Amino acid sequence: MRCGENPKKANGDLMPEINLTQAEADALMAMEKSKLDDQRIDYPSMGGAITIPLISADKREHFLLDISRGRIDLFRGKYQNRARQAVILARLDFGGASHRNPGDEEIPSPHLHVYREGFGDKWAIPAPADKFGDISDLWRTLEDFMRYCNITEPPIIERVLFS
Repeated sequence: MRCGENPKKANGDLMPEINLTQAEADALMAMEKSKLDDQRIDYPSMGGAITIPLISADKREHFLLDISRGRIDLFRGKYQNRARQAVILARLDFGGASHRNPGDEEIPSPHLHVYREGFGDKWAIPAPADKFGDISDLWRTLEDFMRYCNITEPPIIERVLFS
């Protein structure tokens, strides 16, 4: 699936697109998120991906943390935070191709997609150096991303081989 495409259900039908106001998206992003339990999860190996459920402090909102790695390039992947199953609040793409915004501006990798009302995750900005200090350090970048997404009680992710 390419960036911006609507995901499909198992039967091939398009999933409904969920649109939030910017205020709703900002509130979800600012909400404290925590792990559901003490399950230990292995960081994905090359070509692997995991999805980790998270919950808000008041237990009323559910979130997902997606971690994906490239198959060939060790330093290619994405960290993504979703709300309401399908709404991408933030996604950090690293080690891959540049991104072209709807206004035709090209943004190099690493770049950060943040929900924008009317556009979803179709806009990207260069990854802010003050938030993501060393993109080549995948573990530190994951910690930075969780902090950026306000995951205050992170899941237990086993730091297995990163190379």
